[in-house]
Amino acid sequence: MQELSFLLRILPQLKGVGSMAKDLAVELADRPGTLAALGEALGKAGVNIDGACAVTAGGKAVMHILVEDAAKARGALEQAGLPVVGEQDVLVLRLEDRPGSLGAMARKIAGAGVNVTLIYMATGTRVVIGASDLAKARAAAM
Repeated sequence: MQELSFLLRILPQLKGVGSMAKDLAVELADRPGTLAALGEALGKAGVNIDGACAVTAGGKAVMHILVEDAAKARGALEQAGLPVVGEQDVLVLRLEDRPGSLGAMARKIAGAGVNVTLIYMATGTRVVIGASDLAKARAAAM
């Protein structure tokens, strides 16, 4: 009975641990209101953003978003005139919130000979990873 109680208590915390998901890359103009337009388009479509990062350069931004339903998100963004310029499978892992956690995980992945091509934080101390070999990255990090 104690084991069942323990499992029921920790299962919600394990959601998304080691799971594969979709990352969308969206091109935005580097000006006021484009982030709001992205958030409004996804909100109106009922799509939650589970993680995001953006970088601006040369008057444009590329924003990566982690979403549960990539097709629904893509449709909402394109309908709002926000071009989706990339879609890739990513790995979503729990990461302890303490110094050295990222380095330890990245060292395991590097030790497996896998190159990390994308990384950003998601909700709930999860990290989103794009890599040259997701299956090897997942096995190494777990």
